[in-house]
Amino acid sequence: MTLDTEILEPSGPTDVPFDSALSERYLVYALSTITARSLPDVRDGLKPVHRRLLWAMRLLKLDPASGYKKCARVVGDVIGKYHPHGDQSVYDAMVRLAQTFALRYPLVDGQGNFGNIDGDNAAAYRYTEARLTQVAIDLMAGLDENSVDFRLTYNGEEEEPELFPGLFPNLLANGAAGIAVGMATSIPPHNAAEIMNAAVALIDNPQANVLDHVSGPDFPTGGVVVDSPAAIAESYATGRGSFRVRAKIEKVVEKGGGWHLIVSEISYGVQKGKLIEGIADLINEKKLPILGDVRDESADDVRIVLEPRSRTVDAETLMESLYRLSDLEVRVPLNLNVLDKHRTPRVMSLHEAIAAWIEHQFVVLRRRSEHRLSKIADRLELVGGYIIAFLNLDRVIEIIRNEDEPKPMMMAEFQLTDRQAEAILNMRLRSLRRLEEMELRREQEALQKEQAELELLLSSDARQRTRMKRDLGKMIERYGLETPLGARRTAIREAGPTREIPLEAMIEREPITVILSQRGWIRAMRGHVELASAETLKFKEGDGPLFAFHAQTTDKLLLATDNGRFYTLGGDKLPGGRGFGEPVRLMVDLDGERQIIALLPASAAAKLLVAATDGRGFVVNAADVVAETRKGKQVVTPRAGAHLKLVRPIAPEDDAVAAIGDNRKMLVFPLSEVAELARGQGVQLQRYRDGGLSDAKTFRMEEGLSWPMGGDSGRTRSETDLSAWRAARGAAGRMAPNGFPRDNRF
Repeated sequence: MTLDTEILEPSGPTDVPFDSALSERYLVYALSTITARSLPDVRDGLKPVHRRLLWAMRLLKLDPASGYKKCARVVGDVIGKYHPHGDQSVYDAMVRLAQTFALRYPLVDGQGNFGNIDGDNAAAYRYTEARLTQVAIDLMAGLDENSVDFRLTYNGEEEEPELFPGLFPNLLANGAAGIAVGMATSIPPHNAAEIMNAAVALIDNPQANVLDHVSGPDFPTGGVVVDSPAAIAESYATGRGSFRVRAKIEKVVEKGGGWHLIVSEISYGVQKGKLIEGIADLINEKKLPILGDVRDESADDVRIVLEPRSRTVDAETLMESLYRLSDLEVRVPLNLNVLDKHRTPRVMSLHEAIAAWIEHQFVVLRRRSEHRLSKIADRLELVGGYIIAFLNLDRVIEIIRNEDEPKPMMMAEFQLTDRQAEAILNMRLRSLRRLEEMELRREQEALQKEQAELELLLSSDARQRTRMKRDLGKMIERYGLETPLGARRTAIREAGPTREIPLEAMIEREPITVILSQRGWIRAMRGHVELASAETLKFKEGDGPLFAFHAQTTDKLLLATDNGRFYTLGGDKLPGGRGFGEPVRLMVDLDGERQIIALLPASAAAKLLVAATDGRGFVVNAADVVAETRKGKQVVTPRAGAHLKLVRPIAPEDDAVAAIGDNRKMLVFPLSEVAELARGQGVQLQRYRDGGLSDAKTFRMEEGLSWPMGGDSGRTRSETDLSAWRAARGAAGRMAPNGFPRDNRF
């Protein structure tokens, strides 16, 4: 067997438990995803792909003063030299860095179609061009001054910075979002000036309250954060939470008394196109009947017009409904999960994040100072040599002219270092002017002065703090709240939680007259029409009135059938009064064999008396019998052979019940003896030997019992002395008083 064959031969299998091998490999993958892809570094707020994009653009000299270059060139450099991933994912990351509606302080200045707030995608990278913004330059300031470490790229051919040293708080100013393996991050953008002011406060006092300077997120799309200060403080203290963000809506009053709403700023992360589509769906599906129309009149700015159904609609109610039902209010999460200086992921509070960034900036300050000191030392060495050369110019020239190896001779005669001698020999003749010595003296003095200052700076923490505050002060001037870029865009204004708007508020309140026929045809006439009018009494041949009463379009109507099931109809959804209406069975899932026992507004009384033909009944809350679906709600469960007989509203002052059976025996007893249930058979109201319950009603004992007298007289009779009929609930009762209606109905 040859050596080559032995090398090509695979080694034998390794006996490792499958779960161990799998867990080890998955752990490597998870750590790679967390540290090298998804989580930002607390020091510069960037993920590797963003850092590599900006670094590649810097090497292409795409600074704000230069021209644009095709994004394809940038993406090509990034995936070829630094980030061997898909070109589309790299380009998507670059696009986001240029979107003014996604980043509070864009790092890329894009030219061409980079997408829009409607949700449209950017053009392909062969069409778009880009260069760096001043923010990106500030973020990368100091890269040439040994302020951060560099590492080899994936193929070992070039170097790239491990992080950026610039004095711009990118993590909190621009925010970040990402999902790793087992963890995620979500950091909303903030105002850079507020972050830097908080950093200045921490330099003076590490225990300072950063919330004295940071009022809350500052989104590029504006809007209003409506959380309470306590809720905001809690989120920032733990590093986890969320912020309620509302669109900016203004009411505009038109000539003639009409009005409409204008949305000028939408919530962060919401696509305008989808927002308008969602509002239009609310109108089409009649989930928000008080909203009439939505129009998009946006140009360069956002302008969404919301028209109410009518001018009588309450503007606050409409806005509250829109906040609850649409993306005009969203929750922006906060999960301040970042990589700390040890590249370890952890959730930080706002105070910890700013403190970690400041700590990094002090490291950068010291490294830049040390780098500058080494540069000054190198230059002073050369300047010292130049000065010696000028003081001994004739002798230097003589050595150069006469010696075959002038360098060792010069080093020995003038005590020059190798670098000094080499520099003198490399000087041009034009530099040998008398004036040059004076300039070198001035340069030497300036360098020595700067050297002394830097040495003092490095030896004193107090001086470093003073220098850091001065540098931050210059940055605050550039990004201050009074500047166009730094002006705060998102307002912080506390508002209560979005409230559940009742149906009545969604519907324009109008009077109606509800009419239900014996055959189950229902209609609603506009206005409170006389119940005895010819129009009200118009029915199909062979049909007649069953129920007729006055109500409002905002009312919920309760319909009860003889099997004890209750259904709910919306007063605004009833068919119009022209014609004979529509069968009520088309509106609810009503069994065709069931008889309708009652139809009344749910607002007629807070409580109802329900009773079956066997004399059993109970009191039920009207709100408990309202059904949410077409199938209705089973409230009364009559015993075999019995069915629901009556549903009567109970007046607030009623304290007694009168019941009468088919046998014309009447019983009066206190209302307090009747059980109050949500569902069931109830208790025995009156006992019968033959027949069953004919009618029952509640009344006030002090006022006595009244009933209409027969005939067309229209008179009523009142019986105040009811002692003969008073007994305990469940008794048989006594014969009704003389003159009681023959139909045994009160």
